[in-house]
Amino acid sequence: MSRLFRAYCALVLRHPVFWLLVVALVCGTAAWQARHFKLDASAESLTLENDQALEYYRGIAKQYGGSDFLVVTYTPKDGPLFQRDTLDHVARLQNELKDVDQVASVYSLLDVPLLFSPKVEFTELSDGYRTLLDENVDLNLAKREFTEENPLYEDLLVSDDGRTTAMLITFQRDERFFELLNRRNALREKERQGELNDAEAAELEQVATTFSDYNSQVQARTSQRIETIRGIMDGYRDQAQLFLGGVPMIASDMIGFIQSDLEIFGLGVLLFLILTLFLVFRRPRWVVVPLVCCAVTALVVTGWLGFMDWKVTVISSNYLSLLLIITMSITIHLTVRYRELHEENPDATQAWLLRETAAHMMRPSVYMILTTMVGFSSLVISDIRPVIDFGWMMTLGLGVALVTCFLVFPALLARLSPGQPRQGRDLTRQLTLGFAGFTERHRAALLLLTVVGLAAALWGMTRLTVENRFIDYFQEDTEIYQGMLQIDRKLGGTTPLDIVIDAPPRDADTGANTSSARSGTGESDGFARVEADPFDGPAGQNGGDRGTGQGDGFGAVEQDPFAQTSGSGDDFGGGEDPFASSASGSDANAEDRGPDLQGAYWYTPQRLDRISEIENYLKSLPETGKVLSIATTYEVAKKINEGPLSYVQLMLLASFIPDDLRGQLVRPYLSDDGRQIRISVRVVDSYPGLNRNDLLEKINDDLVAKFDLQPEQVHLTGAMVLYNNMLQSLFDSQIKTLGYVFVAIMVMLLLLFRSLPVALISMVPSLVSAATVLGLMGWIGLPLDLMTITITAITIGIAVDDTIHYVHRFHEEWPRDRDYAATMRRCHASIGKAMYYTSLVIIAGFSILAFSNFNPTVYFGLLTGLAMLVALLSNLTLLPALLITVKPKLRVAATTEIAAETEDR
Repeated sequence: MSRLFRAYCALVLRHPVFWLLVVALVCGTAAWQARHFKLDASAESLTLENDQALEYYRGIAKQYGGSDFLVVTYTPKDGPLFQRDTLDHVARLQNELKDVDQVASVYSLLDVPLLFSPKVEFTELSDGYRTLLDENVDLNLAKREFTEENPLYEDLLVSDDGRTTAMLITFQRDERFFELLNRRNALREKERQGELNDAEAAELEQVATTFSDYNSQVQARTSQRIETIRGIMDGYRDQAQLFLGGVPMIASDMIGFIQSDLEIFGLGVLLFLILTLFLVFRRPRWVVVPLVCCAVTALVVTGWLGFMDWKVTVISSNYLSLLLIITMSITIHLTVRYRELHEENPDATQAWLLRETAAHMMRPSVYMILTTMVGFSSLVISDIRPVIDFGWMMTLGLGVALVTCFLVFPALLARLSPGQPRQGRDLTRQLTLGFAGFTERHRAALLLLTVVGLAAALWGMTRLTVENRFIDYFQEDTEIYQGMLQIDRKLGGTTPLDIVIDAPPRDADTGANTSSARSGTGESDGFARVEADPFDGPAGQNGGDRGTGQGDGFGAVEQDPFAQTSGSGDDFGGGEDPFASSASGSDANAEDRGPDLQGAYWYTPQRLDRISEIENYLKSLPETGKVLSIATTYEVAKKINEGPLSYVQLMLLASFIPDDLRGQLVRPYLSDDGRQIRISVRVVDSYPGLNRNDLLEKINDDLVAKFDLQPEQVHLTGAMVLYNNMLQSLFDSQIKTLGYVFVAIMVMLLLLFRSLPVALISMVPSLVSAATVLGLMGWIGLPLDLMTITITAITIGIAVDDTIHYVHRFHEEWPRDRDYAATMRRCHASIGKAMYYTSLVIIAGFSILAFSNFNPTVYFGLLTGLAMLVALLSNLTLLPALLITVKPKLRVAATTEIAAETEDR
């Protein structure tokens, strides 16, 4: 350290103006690069690194349509929903929303066919269908259909009370986005396998940059579209109560809240810090110097993030706050030490004061930063890219904070005169000495209380949970909260969950069908008693009387469209596809026609009944709202038919459904080959007992156990699954790496103090602080969320900061009289004040975050303040109590080395 310090004196302390110019130049460059600073709310920012569930979800979304939709709720203020004036108002709003850029469709109660107003015959569907836009519609019957009769519409398009309706806004698929994404992921996979050549490495760098820029553009456009939609809604609020919901809106608004908090509360925190610093130190220089150090650190790190294209996510958005805490801590310790030296040596020169301040503070500051880096290094081993980036951000930021403080602090003060040392009564000194007296008198009780408190905290940690509800992010009086609550309570739920069930492998399927056809007793795929193909034998043997169309909802069917033969030799003869449009037999519209149900595995009455049973099970769960599948369409068909349908009737039904209805009723729920079904579930995010992970595990286990499915047949996907995977992984990584963090910190403390007993004692405040904060969260039921889940690293960093400074000062003071109690009192009167000031400034500054409308910001502010308070109390009471009780052997050489360094200078 002596060589390092001599170099520091020669290069920095003797050339303050030069370093101020260098810092100014670096800040200018950083400010220019900060133009590229971005916040990221994309799906990748909330998912695991290389998460296969994300790739599966993208494939399912491409096949059936994803969860990237918005929901607009509409409740008329005057008059009922089902009256012509109100419906015309809804139509005008819908038409305006359709004109928004990149909106693919706006689906509402005005678009769907009326099947029970009055009840239609299946044969009528081929000639078109009526909607609420038709003038001759009986609106009373229509209201009954939407609220009671039609399971496709109730609780989805219209609420139970018939007062609220919803519009579903879907956006066009951005093929350019997925083209870049897939190419980047393919190259990354080759890189992980070590198969990337030089040309592909260059391409990967170029594609990654292009995708990052394009992704930012996509997010910006999405946010703009959401604002445009809200602007359109504002024009209709005079006649209706409107709310907006959906996963894209939640992601966009989370970033919006964070940006707002950074701007509004950032200014508030700054004003609080200025006020608190002035009240503590009473001189403008001790306000300006710490704030300049904080500003330089924040600007340099932000500029570097912009230069490196490291996007800040919800998880890493508190990096500025943490850098502010660390930088402020270092500058306050430097300030307090400088003022102490000035009080002891009122005639000293500015150069001497700055040199002595650095001499005493450099070693503990360096080790404090290194140890805090260890705490944040636990984030780097996460499986989540934004968390990994956050770990590197903080590692870089901590280094920048250390360098900035030891450059800017002396450089700003070098040209100023020391002035007069502070005179008068020192209330802070009396306060910290009061803690020393309390510790000396009651250390036995203090140690016992710590053991009891630590046991309680550890028990509380076992009750820790991970955040499970999006709605908990927002205050109850905010529009986004009220909108999500409206959708949850009246329109089927907020958060989408897709359940995909595959047919058994084809060999098992074929064998089962053959066996079933012979015996008629069942199959091995979990769907028992599936009748043989009714077309295997003579046509007249399968349809029964229902095939005549008398009273079965099919009307008068003159002939079976499958009865035509052309010598093709297949079971269905040579007729055209019953799903093909009667106007064309070509494949021009094949993609729109959807699945060919003739050979669809799932499209049999028995299997559809079993899917209905799964639907009913899902509906029975208190956490779920609306559930839709191909079986829902089948239930509607049974109501129209006034009874179950045979296989023949299912095929006839398929021939009567128009193309556009097949796109609404079949394609979203059945794969093109008929061997995969999708069940769409809306999860009620406001349900008080919602636990995402438990719900997903229960659904998966129950589907396998209760419905005789094989585990490989069942897949849960959607935004809920991806988000849950990320939170669970982050929770596991943070909790499981606590041991690693403490071991690494222990090694750092051993290197610094070169004493195992001292290192072990120094670990205690960090353990107590982390356990207290996490245990309290467990006891009061406050879950870890995207921002507070890093509170462990924050708490350990803050506690270690104070511990290193205190124990290092203890080593300096102890050689005076080798009296542990007297040394404690001297440390409380000196370094204790710096610890108190740091905690006071940070707690006061961050208390303003409690007024945010974004709950994670509120919790982060309050928990940061709690961490500061617990760290202060632990290091002013528990740490000295252990030192004066255990009386570890202190190495005089540590202080002798410092004194030698000072004399050399």
